[in-house]
Amino acid sequence: MAPIKFGVGQSVLRKEDDALIRGKGRYTDDHAPATLHALVLRSPHAHATFTLDAGRARTLPGVATILTAADVKDLGGLPCLFNLPDTPFTGPDYPILADKEVRHVGDAVAFVVAETIDQARDAVEAIEVNWTPMPAVIGLVNAVKKDAPQVWAKHAGNVLFDVPIGDKKAVDAVFAKAHTVAEVQIVNPRVIINYMETRAAICEYDAKRDHMTLTIGSQGSHRLRDILCDNVLKISKDKMRVICPDVGGGFGTRLFPYREYALVAVAAKKLRKNVKWAADRADHFVGDAQGRDNVTHARMALAEDGKFLAMDVDLMADMGAYLSTFGPYIPHGGAGMLPGLYDIKAFHCRVRTVFTNTVPVDAYRGAGRPEAAYVVERLVDACARKLGMTPDAIRRKNFVPPKAMPYTTATGKIYDSGDFAAHMKRAMEVGEWKEFPKRAKAAKKLGLVRGIGLATYVEVCGTMGEETANVALGADGDITILIGTQSTGQGHHTAYAQIVAEQFGVAPERVHIVQGDTEKVATGLGTGGSASIPSGGVSVQRATRKLGEYLKELAADALETSIGDIEISDGAARVAGTDRSVSLADLAKKADPAKLNASETFSSADGTFPNGTHLVEVEIDPATGRIEIVNYVIVDDFGVTLNPLLLAGQVHGGTMQGIGQALMEQAVYDPKDGQLVTGTFMDYALPRAADGAPITFETHNIPCTTNPMGVKGAGEAGAIGSCPAVVNAIIEGLHREYRIEHIDMPATPERVWMAIREHERLHRL
Repeated sequence: MAPIKFGVGQSVLRKEDDALIRGKGRYTDDHAPATLHALVLRSPHAHATFTLDAGRARTLPGVATILTAADVKDLGGLPCLFNLPDTPFTGPDYPILADKEVRHVGDAVAFVVAETIDQARDAVEAIEVNWTPMPAVIGLVNAVKKDAPQVWAKHAGNVLFDVPIGDKKAVDAVFAKAHTVAEVQIVNPRVIINYMETRAAICEYDAKRDHMTLTIGSQGSHRLRDILCDNVLKISKDKMRVICPDVGGGFGTRLFPYREYALVAVAAKKLRKNVKWAADRADHFVGDAQGRDNVTHARMALAEDGKFLAMDVDLMADMGAYLSTFGPYIPHGGAGMLPGLYDIKAFHCRVRTVFTNTVPVDAYRGAGRPEAAYVVERLVDACARKLGMTPDAIRRKNFVPPKAMPYTTATGKIYDSGDFAAHMKRAMEVGEWKEFPKRAKAAKKLGLVRGIGLATYVEVCGTMGEETANVALGADGDITILIGTQSTGQGHHTAYAQIVAEQFGVAPERVHIVQGDTEKVATGLGTGGSASIPSGGVSVQRATRKLGEYLKELAADALETSIGDIEISDGAARVAGTDRSVSLADLAKKADPAKLNASETFSSADGTFPNGTHLVEVEIDPATGRIEIVNYVIVDDFGVTLNPLLLAGQVHGGTMQGIGQALMEQAVYDPKDGQLVTGTFMDYALPRAADGAPITFETHNIPCTTNPMGVKGAGEAGAIGSCPAVVNAIIEGLHREYRIEHIDMPATPERVWMAIREHERLHRL
């Protein structure tokens, strides 16, 4: 059968883009019912006690109310939704407004509501706060030192939990007999997730029904509603409707409930008026969860021939001052992916989660898997240098072979499919790996150092749980999909339309997607963990097929033939091989409404395991430390490609985020007073187009056996393979020329320049 014009596998242009590029997108801040405006008063101290007097501020013109801790004392705090199954922990309270003590710069202490934003700003400045600064601890290495300032008195040594994964005794026994050991000590720096649209929230309160409508740009309306109602506001879920309009980026950080969402709800109900809050970029830097921030020591026990025998890891992860929704899960869950694509029989990891006086840390694109890939791929290159092997040879030696599938890792992950050596080989061919010495020699004549590196990766995704899709035929013959996933720029409207086209042959403009509305869509998990297509896509496919069977029954009656003779295409049902047909619109007008929609649910309990190779070539100017990426090749295994254009966009975007982290991004706090030094775009560097390179992207797909569509998920992959590939390329060049074996992210020009100067200084000695 020939491919459907708009179906699965076709490069269909995004149907969302026309409105967005014409400025007709509708984001939260564009929804402007008659409303009051709100601002948050935030702590200027990393750790302090305080008293607050809002008396004078409340009398200022236009001020409607000022909420403090006393006004929200009956609310629950923001919950942490993760715990350890074997050694459960109890985290500290995460109050909606801090009461008497703040624990990071940006901690919320008051919520001001006024008629205009300028009046709210005046009132914020008029609130009298007497601060008594207290000792603060910045950086997780400092936090676990003896006599370090305590973030929480109940968590001695600033440690939330300290737990093992794997078999420490078995690993130690293997290390004792190993031919040699390679090790790395690396920092995965904290980053600030800057989506284009800052967070905002509007609450409209209906006093007659005692009902709230909350409009928020998030990654899932149902999750937010449920947490806010059950855990924070303590009201019935039927008392709140959550609407997510267009959303300008998510990357994991919009999954979580935030304080402002509860505060606009409380204020709107109290005042019986609509209340709107919108973050400026300064709010965002200290009010939204941040990402990464691990310090890891990893060792590999090696046989003489380069075989990996055992892996031992000590991982510390910074939680910040409070536990965000999934914060502790990120390092613990990510540790399960530390073996990577390699056949490592013995494994152990010590995982410690640590409190500091900083903004809370939570999921950011990949959520623990990029951190794991960075550790193992840096370690594998160190193994190669230790044994005098090439990076590709040592990987090829230790990859899990295709014949071993399904393969259970030492951490219990089950890889269902893949040919890891094949995509690495293809990346090396495209990247002209063998000819690199010639390019390095030519660069050296120009006073530059070329480096080449690669990283292979695997991640687990699509494990968020059940997702339900309802697919309905309208009276006009158009198809409407109701689903609880949430697009934040990925192109769900186009992707789901292609799945429908595969069944009905209708053009994308005739398929309408309804997401992000708890009143219209019954259930939903939202979008995260690259689950929308592996879970939501399967639900859409199955619901569409079920609806197709219903429509064939109706068409068979209308055309007086058997169901087996009916085919659906181009918006009509027809008798195969004839010109007898009936349009879907005509069927809809005559049919029982119950036969015009179908629902299906799918859950990918086993997850999917996308994998691939990133190959990077860089040019380093030793006089300035400046790094330029001159070649970038990616070969990925995503099982099945739904839309090549959407897929390339996801991979390119994730890769650029990884390049940013590798070369320039880092949240820097002053170690003495805890101020966020990189609190604006004047100080925090984000990658621009010029910081990347033309990316050559291919797939080497092997269908997933645990997913009915064969897909493996792709949203996070670019951010997982990029960091280790970029840094490995930098270290390859620096090691070849200067014997420099280590540099931490971000590999800024200053760091590279200083590493070269230090080598020259030692060489002179």
